[in-house]
Amino acid sequence: MTLAAHTIPTITKAAEEFGRPAPRVIAALPVCVTDDRGSAVARATETFAAYGGLPSYRAMLDREGVAGPADIAIIGSTGEVQDRIGELARIGVTDFAAVEFGATPEEVADTRAALKGLLT
Repeated sequence: MTLAAHTIPTITKAAEEFGRPAPRVIAALPVCVTDDRGSAVARATETFAAYGGLPSYRAMLDREGVAGPADIAIIGSTGEVQDRIGELARIGVTDFAAVEFGATPEEVADTRAALKGLLT
């Protein structure tokens, strides 16, 4: 994962070299709790396609070895989504911004419930 292997070590080392505390690391990723992974991936592909063409995003996607933003979207059951976000915290992400993209009222509610569940 680019955050663990590149981003976090690079900025942490730079902070240390200048006598600064470890910086906050903010990750923002698309998130959807769903039992229809295929539809969610298709929706993420369409919704976030423009990011794949931006040089800074493209560089990180290439470093990650993925075709586009949908490949790094956090999609799955409540447990899967919470586990993936928890892994971000374990590797050093201090703040997470979820970009919700549920298509149905149930997906929106389930995604928000999963995110709220991480706050306790």
